[in-house]
Amino acid sequence: MGTSVQVKPLCGVYNENPLSYLVSIDGFNFLVDCGWNDQFDTSLLEPLSRKGFRVASSVDAVLLSHPDTLHLGALPYAMKQFGISAPVFATEPVYRLGLLTMYDHYLSRKVKFDLGNLLSLSAFDLDVDSVFSHCMQVSEFDLFTLDDIDSAFQNIIRLTYSQNYYVSGKGEGIVIAPLAAGHLLGGTFWKITKDGEDVIYAVDFNHRKEKLLLNGTVLESFVRPAVLITDAYNALLSNQPPRRQKDQQLLDAILKTLRADGNILVPVDTAGRVLELLLILEQYWEHHHLTYPIFFLTYVSSSTVDYAKSFLEWMSDKIAKSFEDSRDNAFLLKHVTLLISKSELEKVPDGPKIVLASMASLEVGFSHDIFVDWAADSKNLVLFTERGQFGTLARVLQSDPPPKAVKVTMSKRIPLVGEELAAYEEEQNRKRKEEALKATLIKEEESRATLGAEQAVGDPMIIDAKIKQPSSNGAALQHGAFKDVFIDGFVSPPSSAGPMFPFYENTFEWDDFGEVINPDDYTRNDEDMDQASMQVGEFNGKLDEASASLFLDATPSKVVSSEQTVYVKCSLVYMDFEGRSDGGSIKKILSHVSPLKLVLVHGSAEATEHLKEHCLKNVCPYVFAPQIEESIDVTSDLCAYKVQLSEKLMSNVLFKKLGDFEVAWVDAEVGKAENGTLSLLPLSTHPPPHKTVLVGDIKMADFKQFLASQGIQVEFAGGALRCGEHVTLRKVGDSSQKGGGNIQHIILEGPLSEEYYKIRDHLYSQFYAL
Repeated sequence: MGTSVQVKPLCGVYNENPLSYLVSIDGFNFLVDCGWNDQFDTSLLEPLSRKGFRVASSVDAVLLSHPDTLHLGALPYAMKQFGISAPVFATEPVYRLGLLTMYDHYLSRKVKFDLGNLLSLSAFDLDVDSVFSHCMQVSEFDLFTLDDIDSAFQNIIRLTYSQNYYVSGKGEGIVIAPLAAGHLLGGTFWKITKDGEDVIYAVDFNHRKEKLLLNGTVLESFVRPAVLITDAYNALLSNQPPRRQKDQQLLDAILKTLRADGNILVPVDTAGRVLELLLILEQYWEHHHLTYPIFFLTYVSSSTVDYAKSFLEWMSDKIAKSFEDSRDNAFLLKHVTLLISKSELEKVPDGPKIVLASMASLEVGFSHDIFVDWAADSKNLVLFTERGQFGTLARVLQSDPPPKAVKVTMSKRIPLVGEELAAYEEEQNRKRKEEALKATLIKEEESRATLGAEQAVGDPMIIDAKIKQPSSNGAALQHGAFKDVFIDGFVSPPSSAGPMFPFYENTFEWDDFGEVINPDDYTRNDEDMDQASMQVGEFNGKLDEASASLFLDATPSKVVSSEQTVYVKCSLVYMDFEGRSDGGSIKKILSHVSPLKLVLVHGSAEATEHLKEHCLKNVCPYVFAPQIEESIDVTSDLCAYKVQLSEKLMSNVLFKKLGDFEVAWVDAEVGKAENGTLSLLPLSTHPPPHKTVLVGDIKMADFKQFLASQGIQVEFAGGALRCGEHVTLRKVGDSSQKGGGNIQHIILEGPLSEEYYKIRDHLYSQFYAL
């Protein structure tokens, strides 16, 4: 029986909802991605929170693939509300940029004020009118706080690409490793290995090398994994135009609007695909000496760019090489201005400009407000670079034909007045009285407990409770009232000692060189370093929340929402800059990888069924497309056993160097060791002889150059390599055929001659003989 593998979708199958799946490897449960949509719809999390099935409590580890809400947005809420306490794994960029993404989403909903102006003022300079003059779009958002985000992210275990992490305890024998997905900075597809079998989770990958930011995915380097879990999101998308053509179309649309004195709004994510767009605009502006202003507006824009500056090793080879050669950091942006408040944008002089603002969905945030302000001007352009999430304003505007008017919800916070203010103050007074009474009762309980302990010791200073003392007016007081006055300054605690001068014993250790120093006293732990690195740029999550709370608590207020009709007269353009492989490329990659079993997730019902039908015919016979909470068994049909090599066997094995490895023939018979485990033992008879095996691979172009360097005339003709006058070398077989891997035959043809044997020896020299 092979490694047991079960897959159970919790969200994101047969639709474009967020991604969240439970993958069980021999009883060890991975929660692969924990996504949420931009509306933070709690109904999407019901399969994860359902108590009867105890899904959340059964999670043993969480794997995050990309730093956007669709892949990690529900993590803070799930950890707080559902009690997920399993370790979380991600790459460093996914951790850092995902944290900023969640900060930006929270602040776009919760922060009621323009922090750029408020935090520059002292609390004593603010009055009610000035505070509420900075009101922005708000909501009574209470699903999670900045502290919940920090708590969820602070314990994430960060891995580098191709770094193997060996799971211990319940998951003993499982190895996980992140590999480049090519979609977002630090984006990952996960390889989970157990007993030599690979389970690969690869969603939202991009095989194309980006113009500037990222290299392509390395998914194509895998052949015949046991299980591949991938998405059908772009299965119906036809082949994309060449990269240069697509980039030029984007820039042409932008320049056309700017030269017509129009403004351009580009709704973007917080720290994902926006980085590629920033580099494209920065490079084009630099090469063509353009002066139109470009603004990047999010609550965490400066922190996002600061982190990007430090992640060059995660980017494309071009960026890394440029930094190595000239110390030129691609994110030292000269033509892009970073903003963290809308008031800063409003201070910019009138004129054509580009604003990249969050959120891409247009549901909340700066992009929502700017769209409302600019939509009525026909000279303006709203440029979408990614498909809007289902049910969002961005998706509505991307429909064909686009609507002429849309309804949006506008919210603001206003101070309470009249009866509402009186009711609020009355409620607050009642709460304060209850808290004061509760504190008094707690203090009295503590006093009684202390008194009981002192009486139990039998201190001679304590007066018998039965004795009544005369008061100053001749009336007898109960002992309790008198004892409070008497004991409060005259009875010392039972554990006290007699008064004496303080003495501090010198406990320092000394050796021949002086006082012994403990290096740990002068070392900062990783947690402290992480907290220090969190304070990047101008943004500090806790400071912003505390400041906002300070202003909110100063004056009673409430959120008032109203529905507003926006007439859309501006231009609406959608261009695909999502950085995902198209349908044709996905099919070619799946045919090359050729998994033993394939699981399809995350895509519309039409796209999922289309890709499933294609894969059944051309990829593998076992293709699954499960429904929500449908658990499917994709256990491999292979059998795997654990055996140990006996010392007697290993002492007679002769290893040969093969690149960075050593290989050898092993002839043995299976037996049992003393502890009952299977063991390989030496053969009781003489081992049979082995034929020579040539190990390695050869490229015809490289071999042609090698023969030429040896003075042999060589050329390509008819798909074969003509060597000398009579010898021909050709490859037979298709390396891309299903299940074939790289197994090919090399045929050497020609008359037996000195030339033939010479070329054959040169051919053998390109391989390792075993």
